[in-house]
Amino acid sequence: MSIDRRDWLAGLLLGAALGKVGAQPRSNAAVPPAPGQGPGYHDPRSAFKPLEEREGVLSWNLLSAVTTRVEKKKIVPQFPAPVEALHQQKVKVQGWMLPLEPGDRQKHFLLSAVPTTCNFCTPAGPEGLIEVRTGAPVRYTLEAITIEGLLAVLKDDPYGLYYRVVEGQLVGN
Repeated sequence: MSIDRRDWLAGLLLGAALGKVGAQPRSNAAVPPAPGQGPGYHDPRSAFKPLEEREGVLSWNLLSAVTTRVEKKKIVPQFPAPVEALHQQKVKVQGWMLPLEPGDRQKHFLLSAVPTTCNFCTPAGPEGLIEVRTGAPVRYTLEAITIEGLLAVLKDDPYGLYYRVVEGQLVGN
């Protein structure tokens, strides 16, 4: 049996949105929001500093302001007007790269609001992830990066994603 990479991603995102996957915090850690609610949980024990809001860079707090409703057994995102206004606009967004292809140079990856702490878990629900497609490959790094490109606000993505950046390019941090 062969599982397509995008089917795997869709299942993982749906599971995160429904609270079915994701590592549980240790008992002495602060309790994170339920999976799929907010931009993700930044573990205070992480070696990586949380992202700081920056002028001219899209806020994950704004992107995570999306709510959802269930319609015909499907989770449907409800975007606030300021998020809908970003559709097809050029934006800068910062986050951590989650590769979708093998190799150290990526043209298709996810950008996350928080660093991943588990190789098998998404660090956030769909409101804390952005699918990115770039023209030139971007070298994989464990550090946060900033990408500039056209943002698509996805109301009915078959893979459960809420955001996609196309024509992306790495910009200086």
